[in-house]
Amino acid sequence: MNKQDPPIKRGRKFDQVVAGAREVFLKEGFEGASVDSIARAAGVSKATLYSYFRDKRLLFMEVARMECLRQAEAATSLAAHGNDPRETLTAMARRITDFTLSDFGLKVFRICVAEAERFPELGRTFYRSGPEVARQHLTDYLQAATARGTLQIDDCRLAADQFVELCRADLFYRRVFNLTDDIRPDEVTRIVSGAVDTFLARYAPRA
Repeated sequence: MNKQDPPIKRGRKFDQVVAGAREVFLKEGFEGASVDSIARAAGVSKATLYSYFRDKRLLFMEVARMECLRQAEAATSLAAHGNDPRETLTAMARRITDFTLSDFGLKVFRICVAEAERFPELGRTFYRSGPEVARQHLTDYLQAATARGTLQIDDCRLAADQFVELCRADLFYRRVFNLTDDIRPDEVTRIVSGAVDTFLARYAPRA
């Protein structure tokens, strides 16, 4: 959000409004979603909706932020309790891959790209509240693993970015460009295993 955006008011029907907005945004996209349809889906009046969010842009940002925060918190838990790099990185790769291939992850990505020119703050807010947070947690884990000697990395930020991109190989782009809707579990396992194997081949300590 920019500096002029007021703090979001929270109240009894806040979660209800966000849940309704999530449903409509995923079905209609940012441009197609109307305040009327969001209010109907949420089961609230337009006045109630506007009491929490003064415009649709802020509501979309909150929907994306909350979902990304949930993913980031899961990544934090994995990193905090993981000592074995292969086990921890496999769990993280699975989390990253499942989210990027999910209907929500794909649709939010497409909405942010589609609206980037008219509403550049949408993309910036989504990145800062989601991918940026997840990358920082991953970077923190890699730094801790390097300090323990279980990984050997000079630039943990770059390594975190590389790991995320390895997790997006093949399947993400096939889904983004509508080349397939049917992703088999064994295909996801192939991407996850390949990402971890490639990463460890580069950054595992040499004997």
